[in-house]
Amino acid sequence: LMNAAVAQGVEPARIAQHCDSVSLCFSKGLGAPAGAVLAGRRELVAEAWRVRKLLGGGMRQAGVLAAAAHLGLERAETTLRRDHDNARCFAEGIQALSSPLCSVSLEAVETNIVMVSIQGGWPSPEELCQRLQAVSEEEVAETGQAVSVLLFPWSAHTVRAVWHHDVSARDTELAKNKLEFVARKCQE
Repeated sequence: LMNAAVAQGVEPARIAQHCDSVSLCFSKGLGAPAGAVLAGRRELVAEAWRVRKLLGGGMRQAGVLAAAAHLGLERAETTLRRDHDNARCFAEGIQALSSPLCSVSLEAVETNIVMVSIQGGWPSPEELCQRLQAVSEEEVAETGQAVSVLLFPWSAHTVRAVWHHDVSARDTELAKNKLEFVARKCQE
């Protein structure tokens, strides 16, 4: 919800008005250590509250977490905009590679998520993700850096990259360089 609101330049309420219920997690892009809220009809919220208690949910001293969530909400636009910019930078880096191994649709990069298309049968999305995560002696010798990048094999021909508050512009640059290194090694 928050990523969509920032990307569209609208208040979250404008999007939520079309929903029966909304759940917002504060620990994803907003950077709080934990916490979420549920909004909806009174009956829905009452039932969710009852089930939460039934399953043992609840916390004492939750004010500290609420303060972190509040801070995350206050900084949401700045934080999420940075994540979106980093995702776009990564996608532009992939496009600039002009690699036969992978590509990205820049038009589809609207928020903090980049879907990378894998061409050909090798490496598979799983193999590419493993190579991006692994650090080899050859990589360190050639680049002078040990970089581990975590992407998710999304489908038979796609991997997913997601940015959040802990991923900096420098991290994004390192990830682009690592992808370039891995793509080159896969083509050799």
